Amino acid sequence: MFKKLLVANRGEIAVRIIRACKELGIKTVAVYSEADANALHTQLADEAVCIGPALAKDSYLKMERILSATLASGADAIHPGFGFLSENSKFADLCAKCKIAFIGPSGKVIDLMGNKSEARNTMIAAGVPVVPGTKEPVFDGKIGKTIADEIGYPVIIKASAGGGGKGMRIVKNASEFEHLFETARQEAKNAFGDPTMYIEKYIEGARHIEFQILADKYGNVVHLGERDCSIQRRHQKMIEEAPSSAIGETLRREMGEAAVKAAIASNYENAGTIEFILDKYGNYYFIEMNTRIQVEHGVTELVTGIDLVKEQIRIAAGEALSFSQEEIKITGHAIECRINAECPERNFLPSPGTVTNLRLPGGNGVRVDTALYSGYTIPAMYDSLVAKLMVYDKTRDEAIQKMSGALEELIIEGIDTNTDFLYELIHNSEFKMGKIDTGFVERVIAK
Repeated sequence: MFKKLLVANRGEIAVRIIRACKELGIKTVAVYSEADANALHTQLADEAVCIGPALAKDSYLKMERILSATLASGADAIHPGFGFLSENSKFADLCAKCKIAFIGPSGKVIDLMGNKSEARNTMIAAGVPVVPGTKEPVFDGKIGKTIADEIGYPVIIKASAGGGGKGMRIVKNASEFEHLFETARQEAKNAFGDPTMYIEKYIEGARHIEFQILADKYGNVVHLGERDCSIQRRHQKMIEEAPSSAIGETLRREMGEAAVKAAIASNYENAGTIEFILDKYGNYYFIEMNTRIQVEHGVTELVTGIDLVKEQIRIAAGEALSFSQEEIKITGHAIECRINAECPERNFLPSPGTVTNLRLPGGNGVRVDTALYSGYTIPAMYDSLVAKLMVYDKTRDEAIQKMSGALEELIIEGIDTNTDFLYELIHNSEFKMGKIDTGFVERVIAK
């Protein structure tokens, strides 16, 4: 096992990783920007190193500074969390060259699965269903329109190197294709430095279902069931559940086997997520793979009892999976609400500032992952996610009721949050009945 691990991230995921390391008896090193000098993760780690100014490009994305901090502190592993450098193949390769364990897959696999065009082709070859779309990258709007005309509208334009909803546009008719293609292409270039695009058929009324997989160095691959991530706004997830109310045992087994097949086809190692679109007829299609821990990993932990972050670290340290597919049991129901510092009444405008009063909910089956504390100032230059509120109970109805109480208990003063909006969503009659899809939030906002 590693003796010391550097956490190359910030916020609640950095805190989550540090806590997992403490349970494994591993010393931790936090890195932070000047804006995060008083952040909780710097206080919880055994050591903390400043790596640059506030902007991420000058700190959390500076590979050389992070590697220098790792070597100087004597850490033998790096956990990248999610976002920032977590899916950067160059960073993974540099870690390998410096003989530092990267908690994640190899750079080669990140490249393969991170490029959505290559990932699609890999899945097609493996026999995993994919959404009809382009097999080769698309660089030109006029060529793209010709392809979209052949596929049939609506289509969705996606950045090959994309994620988090960036570089993505839904096109409903031919007349708007070229404009939206160029908008998405420019956004992808600015966000990822890669304007390569691809086009898929847009499946209307679909659910976003993702399967959690774990794979060790010895060819053992398992899935830990699914998460329903259909409650989204502008392709950004807001509420996640495990398991999905739309999937029975037969479909779960079939999709799980497809997820394992996808991981094997890519020679995957560590934790990853296979994402599918599920249409109203029960047909499912691969859309992408995330080669890192997910924001919503906690709901899977609650229904399986397996600590995914600790498993990530164990796998990277060379340990074999200690359980088989048959030993993984999914019990009860878990729901996560993402608490963001934003104002829904002002078109979800980000709301950085100082937290003047904080009261977190508790009780049996309630979990809060956060880096907030009273007096903490939320910087303006990072993601608006400030807490993940999770609940667990025997049934979905009971979990919804528990989430209702937890949201009522949660108090974050000094900033605006989306707590009331989330409360409204979970009390929506269609949500309660499980009649949800990826367009649900937009329908609620439109009313």
